[in-house]
Amino acid sequence: MIWLTWRQFRAAAAMMSAALAALVAFLGLTGPRLAEDYSTGIADCAAAGGGCSEFLQQFFNDYQDPFLAVTAVVLVLPALIGLFWGAPLITRELEAGTHRLVWNQSVTRGRWLAVKLGLTGLTAMTAAGLGSLAVTWWASPIDEAAANEFPRMGPLLFGARGIVPIGYAAFAFALGVTVGMLVRRTLAAMAITLAVFVAVQIAMPLLVRPHLLPLTRSTTEITASNVDGVTAPANGTTIVRVTAADNTGGWLLSSHTVDASGHAVADTIPVSTPSCVLGAPEPGAAWSRGLSACLAEIKRLGYRQQVTYHPSSRFWPFQWYETGIYTALALGLSGFCFWWIRRRLS
Repeated sequence: MIWLTWRQFRAAAAMMSAALAALVAFLGLTGPRLAEDYSTGIADCAAAGGGCSEFLQQFFNDYQDPFLAVTAVVLVLPALIGLFWGAPLITRELEAGTHRLVWNQSVTRGRWLAVKLGLTGLTAMTAAGLGSLAVTWWASPIDEAAANEFPRMGPLLFGARGIVPIGYAAFAFALGVTVGMLVRRTLAAMAITLAVFVAVQIAMPLLVRPHLLPLTRSTTEITASNVDGVTAPANGTTIVRVTAADNTGGWLLSSHTVDASGHAVADTIPVSTPSCVLGAPEPGAAWSRGLSACLAEIKRLGYRQQVTYHPSSRFWPFQWYETGIYTALALGLSGFCFWWIRRRLS
């Protein structure tokens, strides 16, 4: 039974191996140079004493296209596994009627399904794990450089780093097999698998992941780093517009301005201090003095910025929790398949 399953699966396995080999070769050839450029640039800007923000932005811009490309590969891979490995696994047997030939031999239904799920499913998880871990290693300098714009805890990168793609692949594969067993039509099973998988992937960061651990809340002063703009309407009162606070590497869930009593207010604060800067900000000492006066008045009035987030230190705990959730879902779907094939499928 293992030999038969391998013969049916070997073409798809060969294509996946070739694609992974090409990906790993690209990452292995470019990764050392990327890491060297990052470490050298950080050392140079640190020695200069002027801060590294400009270097980090330029470094990210230089590698942005391959960074987004390899991230997309890891994000799409579990869905492709569910579509092209999971959904057709049983439906092609049911459509061709070859399952009856196997069942009339010495192979039981349970063993037939166990070999198919075990061999193909473990290969799918291995492929997703190798791809994800290779990309995580390669992209680590870019992840650090782009921590404000693309934090690892954010929805985009979290699903393409670490071990969680292994759970995604297991779930997508088991979902495809289950849908295929119920629908019995390959194209319909592929369409439903894709729709359900995408829906679950959207629901997880919106509804589940934020609540895996208690949220972290903090209230900070409004400073020049989180002021987005200054305008002056006709009544002479300066309006200071506050932007979302940066939480380097963490997952920012909400950010809003609160008054002295702790009540949320609009993210535009009216300031009546005469010395507060008027009009659009212009570089120079005068603008800096005016902005300092605005910020001093905002502090006196008691305005603060309140943020709710998950810190970057929770990356690996979240990875393990979410991988466990998806693995449990995959095991549940696999158990349903065994029940279905013994009780309902003929």
